[in-house]
Amino acid sequence: MGTNYAHIETDLCKGCRLCVETCPHGCLEMGTEINKLGYQYARFVKDACTACGLCYYACPEPEAITVYRDEPVPEGAVQGGS
Repeated sequence: MGTNYAHIETDLCKGCRLCVETCPHGCLEMGTEINKLGYQYARFVKDACTACGLCYYACPEPEAITVYRDEPVPEGAVQGGS
């Protein structure tokens, strides 16, 4: 059985925080690292994700967030834990 998670393309994130504020389960947070564009970027940090897609729809940057439902987590894709 797989798991639900959101993958964030760190170099596409512009740090607007809309995904963080929209997630009903607190699965995303702003990191302290800086991406290639010079922004702090959002990170997936909690395994309570229901794959509702609210973070995806809130994000103004095309292709910055991909939500997976019942998928195996690729090595290094999910940061943090519950």
